[in-house]
Amino acid sequence: MENNTQFKRFFGALLTILGISVLLFACVAFLSDKPVLGLTVTKWESVVPFLVGTVFLLTGVNLVKG
Repeated sequence: MENNTQFKRFFGALLTILGISVLLFACVAFLSDKPVLGLTVTKWESVVPFLVGTVFLLTGVNLVKG
């Protein structure tokens, strides 16, 4: 049982870090008119990474918390 809990916490931490990084990318892409990391993202296209990052962040926090 302890091994399963450790896996959930590790996976939750990984999802949280991934969610934060995707959210930061979405914010920089939204605020920038230049290509970000070699990708040209319009303001409306930056909504998708923002939503994905939010889902990853919330899921990761819930896994770590529980």
